[in-house]
Amino acid sequence: MSQIDCRIENTTGRVTLRRPEALNALTHDMCEQLEAALLAWKDDDSVTQVVIDAEGEKAFCAGGDIAKLYHKGVAGEFDAVQAFWREEYRLNSLINHYPKPYIAFLQGYVMGGGVGISCHGSHRIVCETTKMAMPECAIGLVPDVGGSYLLARAPGLTGQFLGITGYRMTAADALWAGFADLYIPQDSWAEAMTALIDTGPPEALEAFTQQAGESQLACWQADIDTLFTAFNPDRLTAKMNGRTDELDVQIGKALGQNAPLSMMAVDAMLVRLGQDCSFAQALEMEYRFTSRAMQKAEFLEGTRAMLIDKDRQPDWRYKQASDIPAGLVDELLAPTPYTDAFLETGE
Repeated sequence: MSQIDCRIENTTGRVTLRRPEALNALTHDMCEQLEAALLAWKDDDSVTQVVIDAEGEKAFCAGGDIAKLYHKGVAGEFDAVQAFWREEYRLNSLINHYPKPYIAFLQGYVMGGGVGISCHGSHRIVCETTKMAMPECAIGLVPDVGGSYLLARAPGLTGQFLGITGYRMTAADALWAGFADLYIPQDSWAEAMTALIDTGPPEALEAFTQQAGESQLACWQADIDTLFTAFNPDRLTAKMNGRTDELDVQIGKALGQNAPLSMMAVDAMLVRLGQDCSFAQALEMEYRFTSRAMQKAEFLEGTRAMLIDKDRQPDWRYKQASDIPAGLVDELLAPTPYTDAFLETGE
């Protein structure tokens, strides 16, 4: 059976991820099939909207096939890896600029690449099981697939907190931070989906929406803004020692695990992008880092530790921010020849 099912029901383009045994992690082939369907439906007047969902209770999509990229990197196939990033980012851009409603039903884990194929659409539906995150710093990367665009727009310095720590947002958090639009309890999804496909417009969903409750992120924002101003992981780690509040524990755990180089790069990226950045600018900034991540950053070691050997003990080259050579973050975020590669018509 195909790992992704693209079909038309009434006037709705339907996409279902069908790889639940792998938490619906995206393969290159799945991305290509999704892109082909979206391009075909984009100019098909009989298709008025797109709905994407996924099989399984545990995850909408827990990310991309990072292990495959790791093996290509170990083999020195850096050009192939860079080409994959560009292709994936073009898909993210297509979704962001899609001229028709793009409606995503997001249960369970929604991480990394899963955010990229869902949270840039027009209607993002979360539920009581949603756990959303951009955890790339744990593997020596930075939030990509357009994630930096969402992080840059989050209230205050919430984007820095989410991108640096990989904190898992609840549905209420995702709504507050700008990663989601509607909360619909999962036991109403089948009925909501039927109404959506039978009646056509996304407004049919309004009858099923409920309040998601209080966002923990919203409660923490003032403290986050204080802690992440002029971010430096070494100083913040020292400040977290001995503190027991939930926020402090979350931060301390992430600082002790994630790559210092990646964390410093995330902060620099978001400062440079600012809240008014375009989607293309965010993708291009992400590509500056990801295209160099295997040769000049910590991506291979982070992926080995977290996804290949799974010892969860990465031996970072730069164990503290003070170990990072002067100018390396700037070098990783310097322009590439692909400055215009992620532009879409209309931006």
